[in-house]
Amino acid sequence: MAWEFHVLVVANVTATSDELLTALKERETQGACRFTLVMPRSGDGATERLEAALNAMREAGLGKVDGHVGDPDPVVAAMEAWDPMTFDEIVVSTLPTGVSRWLGLDLPRRLEKLTGVTVRHVVAEPQRDVRWERPPEHDDYGVLSPLAAALTRR
Repeated sequence: MAWEFHVLVVANVTATSDELLTALKERETQGACRFTLVMPRSGDGATERLEAALNAMREAGLGKVDGHVGDPDPVVAAMEAWDPMTFDEIVVSTLPTGVSRWLGLDLPRRLEKLTGVTVRHVVAEPQRDVRWERPPEHDDYGVLSPLAAALTRR
């Protein structure tokens, strides 16, 4: 059997981001890889978010992926999953500086110091939910429109 790298991926909000998926596909081109996603528990629906992230990775063409939900603290979650006999490197995916709580914790550098392996940091832009909605049509009452609007306000 050929050598296969095993990469620990630490991500939560950015687990389905294009930036992370691109970085993992790029890493896979450098040699055979297996990925394990650790998603720190945050709020309800952590298991569903994990399954959605694993499905997104598989749909992106990453064949060997698995994962689990870990401790709410990302350092603890990563260290509980970490096994130097299993993993060769770590990928940490965060939101940009100023938005990311994990960067405030200096997560990539802390994991590098704790594990002694290469930690690749991927910055992913937050998903923006843009909803366009046309305001309701109002009757035209001419000069009395402001009065009608005030009287019909709910």
